Amino acid sequence: MDTTQPPIVLVFAGNDPSGGAGLCADIQALASMNCHTAPVVTCITEQDTCSVHNITPLSGEQIVAQAEMVLADMPIAACKIGLVGTVEIIEAIQQVLLKSPQLPVILDPVLAAGGGESLTSSTVPDAIVKNLLPLTQIVTPNSIEARALTKNTYSLDAAAAQLIDYGCKYVCITGTHEETDSVINSLYTDKIQKPIKSWHWQRLPHSYHGSGCTYAASLAGLLAQGKDMLTAVYEAQVYTWTSLQRGYQPGHGQALPNRLTQYAI
Repeated sequence: MDTTQPPIVLVFAGNDPSGGAGLCADIQALASMNCHTAPVVTCITEQDTCSVHNITPLSGEQIVAQAEMVLADMPIAACKIGLVGTVEIIEAIQQVLLKSPQLPVILDPVLAAGGGESLTSSTVPDAIVKNLLPLTQIVTPNSIEARALTKNTYSLDAAAAQLIDYGCKYVCITGTHEETDSVINSLYTDKIQKPIKSWHWQRLPHSYHGSGCTYAASLAGLLAQGKDMLTAVYEAQVYTWTSLQRGYQPGHGQALPNRLTQYAI
């Protein structure tokens, strides 16, 4: 048997039957980073590439049971969190992470679907701030999510500083939803109200389902491979942008990233 093995990333996320977002997106992106995914289902969704029709959250006990089975059996290199759905699920994930404080945690605070439909209750953002951000190495909100988590309606720099003040070490805010000529993604740390690095990307013509999952999962995979934060944040953007540029539209709604594509730095 081959004694080498890919890094293993524990993922908490919902199941999307269209394969555009959620666990399927995470598994594909992590495979492209040469990582093995250990997927913990948080919610079962009924959705397609057009909209989300229903969400069924699992219980906190089910979340803990899935994760603890994996943690007792496998060496986990990183943890990526996507759709949490309820406060109960957030508290269950917190319970798991408190027992594994060495794990680097990558948090994608999924609050709405690509089509704009809310995926969580109104109490979830505050629970994310209280229970998960203090255990997070990097959080990757889009600009809408960054403002929702901080109740900051104007300055993204101030929102990032607030997120760091809540306890996470790094914040990378993606700018797809901003009215700018190019997409500007910015990385922050150390409570400084300006980014330590920003990247400008050409806007692509389509709307995509699962782009945030793709970015956060690929970032988790690169960190699991041992990349430093700045390098991993940049390479995950290259991979994500390339997967969007080469995306395809299998259904009647949003395009999907081609996460199995090759990318070059």
